[in-house]
Amino acid sequence: MRCTPGHYFRDSARRVGFRYLVITTKQTLHLMGSTDKEQMTRTHAVMFLPLLLASWLGSTSSEFQVRLTDGSTSCSGRVEVNKDGRWGNVCDDGWDIKDAQIVCRQIGCGAAKLASASAMFGSGSESTPILMKDVECSGTENDLGQCQHEENVNPPCDHSEDAGVICEDPLAIRVVNGPNNCSGRLEVKHKDKWGTVCQDRWDMRDTRVACKQLGCRRPVSANKCDIFGKGSGPIWLDEVNCTGRESTLAECKASALGVHDCTHREDIGIECMEPVKVRLVDGPDACSGRLEVYYKHEWGTVCNDYWDFKDAEVVCRELACGGPKKHKLPRPKSDKAPERIWLDDVNCRGDEISLEYCQHRTWGYHDCNHKEDVSVSCSAWSSISGTV
Repeated sequence: MRCTPGHYFRDSARRVGFRYLVITTKQTLHLMGSTDKEQMTRTHAVMFLPLLLASWLGSTSSEFQVRLTDGSTSCSGRVEVNKDGRWGNVCDDGWDIKDAQIVCRQIGCGAAKLASASAMFGSGSESTPILMKDVECSGTENDLGQCQHEENVNPPCDHSEDAGVICEDPLAIRVVNGPNNCSGRLEVKHKDKWGTVCQDRWDMRDTRVACKQLGCRRPVSANKCDIFGKGSGPIWLDEVNCTGRESTLAECKASALGVHDCTHREDIGIECMEPVKVRLVDGPDACSGRLEVYYKHEWGTVCNDYWDFKDAEVVCRELACGGPKKHKLPRPKSDKAPERIWLDDVNCRGDEISLEYCQHRTWGYHDCNHKEDVSVSCSAWSSISGTV
């Protein structure tokens, strides 16, 4: 699908929706004049009807609709299905990357990156039914309802087993030729081919969105033209114009994909701050132990002042380890802890995607010693089944 320059370049059916149908039809009628308006309206309605039906985050099946909830993007989250007019969850029994791929395709996202288990994106409410278990897709189905599956009986699953997915964004991005995963020449993937982005109109607001989509922190610099080398493939994007509030570049205004007046000497490069990393160490497994955070190239601990269950929820979710257990771990030996104490007075709401987004004192400021280091025990290790 080609869009008029200056309009959103989303080619995800899920995100086009009725508004795009109306805009396209009106623009075309205006450009073509009054001749055969009625016929042209019918023609455009037929052209865009499949996109319209596939939008609304749902299935083209009359029986099953699918949506994702509680994810950090519109292409990640806990899987929910609508069967016979009621929404419910999917049990992770037998859940794998083939099943995730059908969900990703059905909602108009890119390829499946992760089939998650053990309520990685939180548990559904107790009042919400679990409508599917033992899902088995071949990979060729059009929607999840066409996959083999069982009702939630004998024995039934509970919400600690809610399945989830992480899909690629409709317009995936990456950085190459840089020092890390957050700095380099910016490339976007379209029609299974990677291409570059032209510098025309590119500014810090565009970089902020790219950094966010990459999972990195705030931008350090923008418009680093040709610093990270020239690309060799297509130039997919030009005249990008983000507000800075978008979650992905696919939501920003830009010229139509592949339409540009640039050369690879104008390939954009960006620099973002690397994300803060967390880990649990000196425990019985990778989902239990002393909490450590990586900031400014150094590991450090977290003080337990004001630490509570909501803070632990964020850590377990960030590590893909299910939810926190209520019992306390024996305190790991402090003589193995790193010297630095990075965080104190942490106060999370519980829905943050990373510990760094919770309220806390300034990095490195505290009134603690290592006897107050936080330890966390999470319920499970999520199944990572790979990509297709």
